[in-house]
Amino acid sequence: MKPLVYVTRKLPEEIIVRLQENYEIDMWSKAEVQVPREILLEKVKKADALLTVISDRLDEELFSKGENLKVVANMAVGYDNVDLDAASKYGIAICNTPDVLTDTTADLAFALLLATARRMVEAAEFVKNGEWKSWSPMLLAGTDVHHKTIGIVGMGKIGTVVAKRAAGFDMEIIYHNRRRHEVAEEMLGARYCSMDELLEEADFVVCLAPLTEETKGMFQREQFQKMKKDAIFINASRGPIVNEEALYDALQAGEIAAAGLDVFNEEPIGANHPLLALTNVVALPHIGSATKETRIAMMETCCDNLDAIFADRTPRTLVNKDFLSSRH
Repeated sequence: MKPLVYVTRKLPEEIIVRLQENYEIDMWSKAEVQVPREILLEKVKKADALLTVISDRLDEELFSKGENLKVVANMAVGYDNVDLDAASKYGIAICNTPDVLTDTTADLAFALLLATARRMVEAAEFVKNGEWKSWSPMLLAGTDVHHKTIGIVGMGKIGTVVAKRAAGFDMEIIYHNRRRHEVAEEMLGARYCSMDELLEEADFVVCLAPLTEETKGMFQREQFQKMKKDAIFINASRGPIVNEEALYDALQAGEIAAAGLDVFNEEPIGANHPLLALTNVVALPHIGSATKETRIAMMETCCDNLDAIFADRTPRTLVNKDFLSSRH
């Protein structure tokens, strides 16, 4: 009898066909609506595996109900939606999808920086709303990106690739990270500095840090007040790293110039959220890795991880390594 995999979002046909070769599939039928918690808790009782996304909460309550559950393939790099200790306690492997989305997410982060700096969304709406009456010297004038200073908070794989893009724009690259990144320093001329130095010097502060206990709430009003008044803040990592009320207040007070956000504290963000009323905020619906090629590659990685577990092999992207010791 084939193992049962419960899939929490509707997947493309080519991935379903691949899964059906080895598994019984039970799938939530909606691509853009989250599976209700009560349904997920019911489905996990019979599932041998889950294929999940970042907005699914995977905690002790869930794992305790999964009597047959052996593995969760989480379609994301980050796993802040997963209680790893609880997963290991119940002998459940947690796998993620790193590497395949690095370049794609870096592209989006830099595109968000460009869009915010050059007021692209605002300008596109200006044209669509019939407001463009004439060419004007300072009409929708943004700010240059080339030869400016980019401050990257979190110089991991994605941060390093964003730095590569910044180098192509002749930007000065400074960064703050848990540890020095000598390769980025040597290859790209990146300069390590303290968080305070980065905030004071950068024209663009780009947050790419993972969400951890240390980074949660890292950006408060105090941090925005240390930035230049014409600086732009970009967040393409996780929403809870930023105090959104503090960001709103800083933008309203003119303490920073603008913000580009792909992530929010609560997702999806409500249309009535105060940040969305500001013309100097570019807001995107968490689409960092959203290209057809990359999303398919993420799904294929999930499939590879499921295959490894059920073939009694170690998955390539196992997150909770202590699962291995509980296995034998």
